[in-house]
Amino acid sequence: MKCLSALILNVAPAAATAAMILFGASSALAGTQFQIQDRDVSRVISISGSCGRCDLSGRRLVGANFVGANFSAATLVGSDLRGAAIIGSNFSESDLTRADLRGAELVGSMFVRAILVQARLDGVAASGASFVRADLSRANLSGAELAGSQLGQARAAQANFNNAELLAADLSGGDFSAASFRHADLTGARLSGGRFTRADFTDADLRHANLRGVDLSGARGLTQGQINEACSDSSTRLPGGLSPRSCSGGRGGAPRPVAPPRPFLAIVVADLD
Repeated sequence: MKCLSALILNVAPAAATAAMILFGASSALAGTQFQIQDRDVSRVISISGSCGRCDLSGRRLVGANFVGANFSAATLVGSDLRGAAIIGSNFSESDLTRADLRGAELVGSMFVRAILVQARLDGVAASGASFVRADLSRANLSGAELAGSQLGQARAAQANFNNAELLAADLSGGDFSAASFRHADLTGARLSGGRFTRADFTDADLRHANLRGVDLSGARGLTQGQINEACSDSSTRLPGGLSPRSCSGGRGGAPRPVAPPRPFLAIVVADLD
């Protein structure tokens, strides 16, 4: 790895040190790109390229920038990604159990089948992100910006979506048992086919939400006023005392994910050993 170390050190010693600490001197660095910036060590590296199956568990990646990066099947258990910018990147099938992503930007990124059990996602900006079939059990997404996000067939039992923005999000077929949507904005969201036993919708905004074919009979906090603003039909199951209301159009659904920006001024670091 002498060639690799020399290549980095000749560019920027501080950035090289940070890179070696974060990723370790291993073949996992092959093909990975680091963008060197004149900032503090925790923010000095922007990462693009591929680092699939990397093991970064427990690493401190506060404020790191992932631009068009491929970290599919990577392991980041308990990693600190607070304030990270993960733009147009692929973290599908990665393990982010108990990872801390508070305040991170996940716009247009892919977390398909990712494991985010008990992850901290409070206040993330994840418009257009895909969490299809992801495991978000007991994750905290309070205050998250999830407009147009894809949560179809996700497992999100006991997850916290309080005050989250889920405009036009797709929750169809997902398991949201005992999840909390208190004060969440679900305008135009699609809930069809999802499981919401003991889910809490107190003061949630359900205007034009698609409730067709969804079983909400065990949900809590629903009022007739909320149902009147949503779109339901005879296949919608509601708690006792509430009646479905049909409406024209308003299927709900998510817009296409935000296109990832192109990486810029990247320095290619290859395993030359």
